[in-house]
Amino acid sequence: MIVSVQLADVGVRNALRMQRTGLRRRATPGLRHAELTTMAPLGGGLLPRPTPGRVGLVGVWDDDDALEEFLAGHPLARSLAHGWRVRLRATHVFGAWAPLPEPLGEEPDLEADEPAAVLTIGHLRLTHAVRFLRASAKAEAQAVADPALLASTGLARPPRLVATFSLWRSAAAMRAYARGDADARHHEASRAHAARPFHHDAAFIRFRPYAAEGSWDGVEPLASVRAAAPA
Repeated sequence: MIVSVQLADVGVRNALRMQRTGLRRRATPGLRHAELTTMAPLGGGLLPRPTPGRVGLVGVWDDDDALEEFLAGHPLARSLAHGWRVRLRATHVFGAWAPLPEPLGEEPDLEADEPAAVLTIGHLRLTHAVRFLRASAKAEAQAVADPALLASTGLARPPRLVATFSLWRSAAAMRAYARGDADARHHEASRAHAARPFHHDAAFIRFRPYAAEGSWDGVEPLASVRAAAPA
């Protein structure tokens, strides 16, 4: 099982059309689950400001062949082709995400110096929305100030689905952020969720990014890591 994340600026009209049609699992061979979301910058304050014309597609697939078939012929894939996409293998799953009852598979742990991707995703308890926004705003501000963060975005499908996706220069830096080694804001948000969950179900998933292409805000974020790797 693999996961893909695709991000693209498609314009407001196309984004609304995509949200209406979505991606149907039964009509897409090898697709186990998909979330089509609106992107929102992280670290911008208490209330996120979505960018209506920018969309993110998170897909869970049987294997690379299933994803290749989707990319080669599906209309939604063609609409996103000018953006950025990455393929991921999960190394750790913390929590549980109801649409994914099966384990995401076994993958060796991330080495300290290799890049890491992180997806946080949950179904928000609306009665806890203010608590969640206050805690997540602090954690996001910490993340975007971290020099090891390569790229990040919020992903949402109102009113309940909330997620973040981030790429880190190294697994060691990502773990230091999560533990709160130098700044406890993310760690405090995690403790607040553990004490009184913000979500009906939620997962924090770490991934090994093994293939990426295209452009995210004018760059391919993982290219700098590959360029710095020893030959």
